[in-house]
Amino acid sequence: MWLFARDPVRDFPFELSPEPPEGSPPGPWALHRGRKKATGSPVSIFVYDVKPGAEELTQVAKAAFKRLKTLRHPNILAYIDGLETDKCLHIVTEAVTPLGMYLKARAEAGGLKELELSWGLHQIVKALSFLVNDCSLIHNNVCMAAVFVDRAGEWKLGGLDYMYSAQGNGGGPPSKGIPELEQYDPPELADSSGRAVREKWSADMWRLGCLIWEVFNGPLPRAAALRNPGKIPKSLVPHYCELVGANPKVRPNPARFLQNCRAPGGFMNNRFVETNLFLEEIQIKEPAEKQKFFQELSKSLDSFPEDFCRHKVLPQLLTAFEFGNAGAVVLTPLFKVGKFLSAEEYQQKIIPVVVKMFSSTDRAMRIRLLQQMEQFIQYLDEPTVNTQIFPHVVHGFLDTNPAIREQTVKSMLLLAPKLNEANLNVELMKHFARLQAKDDQGPIRCNTTVCLGKIGSYLSASTRHRVLTSAFSRATKDPFAPSRVAGVLGFAATHNLYSMNDCAHKILPVLCGLTVDPEKSVRDQAFKAIRSFLSKLESVSEDPTQLAEVEKDVHAASSPGVGGAAASWAGWAVTGVSSLTSKLIRAHPTAAPAEASVPQRPTPEGLPVPAPTPVPATPTSSGHWETQEEDKDTAEDSSAADRWDDEDWGSLEQEAESVLAQQDDWSSGGQTSRAGQTSNPDHKSSELDWSSWEAEGSWEQGWQESSSPEPPPEGTRLASEYNWGGPEPSDKGDPFAALSARRDANTQPRPDSWGDDNWEGLEMESRQAKAELARKKREERRREMEAKRAEKKAAKGPMKLGTRKLD
Repeated sequence: MWLFARDPVRDFPFELSPEPPEGSPPGPWALHRGRKKATGSPVSIFVYDVKPGAEELTQVAKAAFKRLKTLRHPNILAYIDGLETDKCLHIVTEAVTPLGMYLKARAEAGGLKELELSWGLHQIVKALSFLVNDCSLIHNNVCMAAVFVDRAGEWKLGGLDYMYSAQGNGGGPPSKGIPELEQYDPPELADSSGRAVREKWSADMWRLGCLIWEVFNGPLPRAAALRNPGKIPKSLVPHYCELVGANPKVRPNPARFLQNCRAPGGFMNNRFVETNLFLEEIQIKEPAEKQKFFQELSKSLDSFPEDFCRHKVLPQLLTAFEFGNAGAVVLTPLFKVGKFLSAEEYQQKIIPVVVKMFSSTDRAMRIRLLQQMEQFIQYLDEPTVNTQIFPHVVHGFLDTNPAIREQTVKSMLLLAPKLNEANLNVELMKHFARLQAKDDQGPIRCNTTVCLGKIGSYLSASTRHRVLTSAFSRATKDPFAPSRVAGVLGFAATHNLYSMNDCAHKILPVLCGLTVDPEKSVRDQAFKAIRSFLSKLESVSEDPTQLAEVEKDVHAASSPGVGGAAASWAGWAVTGVSSLTSKLIRAHPTAAPAEASVPQRPTPEGLPVPAPTPVPATPTSSGHWETQEEDKDTAEDSSAADRWDDEDWGSLEQEAESVLAQQDDWSSGGQTSRAGQTSNPDHKSSELDWSSWEAEGSWEQGWQESSSPEPPPEGTRLASEYNWGGPEPSDKGDPFAALSARRDANTQPRPDSWGDDNWEGLEMESRQAKAELARKKREERRREMEAKRAEKKAAKGPMKLGTRKLD
């Protein structure tokens, strides 16, 4: 018969780390790091080796094993598993660090904040209150060695070796026999007469005072040092003095001590403690309370410890979204906490939640996801984007809410590099074509053109050839002036994607038509683009061998290299520009009047105020060309706390405010001036810096007019007398304004002129004329009816009193 002897230690589901024990507290236990064999999750293992002749110490260790196994409280060290044999005792708990080691490590890293210390002490006092008031147990070992800290920074009370019942069951307090622990005993224990009247909690509260002193001042050298509070905060000193008073009768109950410290102005009355208390009871809170809590949480996360955010706030946010129907309010704090995670942790914890959120039909959820996409797009892989995210995002193009359509367009700046051939070149272009041609919101049509210019380098060669020229040409005929500017800048930004034939036969004719646009900003950009394209054509004409180099990108596949530049523009289209526009609108709440002789810019269609759903704090940013009417829709989103970007836009604001006074030297090579270029025809080079369209001739600058227009001049100069090279002096009027005024006075506008008609004015006049005609018809009809009644009455004569009308 075979007998197999099993080794309990070898079969134990946890294993000790080979590293030496870390900072073991005074007493029978040695603290080891360990891990669970099945999952590898970290744990702490307290080990006691049974030695011959140490029966009393063994009994203390077994009593601690039993106490820790049966006591369950959030502020007491959490028991996971245990092993008891004739040779050893193992207690497995959550992964913790002794408080002394934790404070030392944090001091080297910059020290703990008072917020963290206040919450840590709150937890220890709460654990003592549970033991004394609910369990009638005396801890008898409250000191630095009995406190441990978990990975979230939560303080846990351990060291239950010398605990005894307050009711006298089982005898008095056990003997410690360890000087390092006996120095925390209160002075009344040395009085053998027993005359000192004390409460059951008096000894533990004295030891709590010693713990508070050590937390702020370091190891306690002797009991007399307690008289000097040292670095203990002033708001805590009065309550500390009650703990270390010589009279044990006046030492407060732990619950009373917490109440005193939580009073207004108290040491534990702060936002960090309140947040933790709410999180502990979040499961029983009302939905309205949870909504308010998560809305205010983002403001406080910056001052909270990183470990606390990662290990305590994040799980609660994920649980609230998964099971609590918290909705969009968890997004802002969720992404804020996500900044503390590694790439691997982000993939495991946040990305699955984000993917699930995109399938939500909640508009507030969708718009916040689109606005904050920049924070998580780098963690999304291409298959996830194409199969699980883009199919949901694309529904935003058809949404009836303009704000969602706008954010969907701008999100394509981030999604385009990850889209596959079908989604990018077919599905997305279909929606862009519909938005640019049929959307009733001018800013959305404008941003569609902007986005197309930014992602043009990612399109296939056939799609670029088929789409870009026609799309930008259509934009130049849009009645919304910023859309026309975007069309011109779109041509310039994608200049390397056109053949020389397209430049000459398709692009330049379109740009030349804009040189007489009623908007000066459109004309300025058109002239700049024309000079650039002409310079490119002339350089190839003078040296035909450059043709292959100039057209190398025309038939190339999608170019991620050029896309990098487009990605840099993405910040302009969706971040600081909106804040700049908001500042300009707040500075000038009413639109500046247009020049007297120039047809006014067609009033852009304002975005309607969205439904009273929770609107995200992130600004609903649009392009720099967005007007005041559109800002009504984004007024609730003007907070800068959750911007997509934190770039400095101060220089851009100055440029936008003085755009009419700027020089048109937009090449980084530092060319002299346009007047110099005009007077020197030989100064044309193929090395003209096209990338400077990203700087001075940027997407944002085209239409901001910083100064009030001057009255037009009495006469108009010939074209040869006009200063084509340099900026027009501010004391002179706009010659094109006079031309436009004369044309309006003497000739009928051409039916195909998109820029010369006041579209809003014509519609208003037409509506007024129809209303006047309808009024006249009603008045004539009323007079006719009155005349007929009078004739009928006169023919029949007056009726006699009391007679009945028979007919």
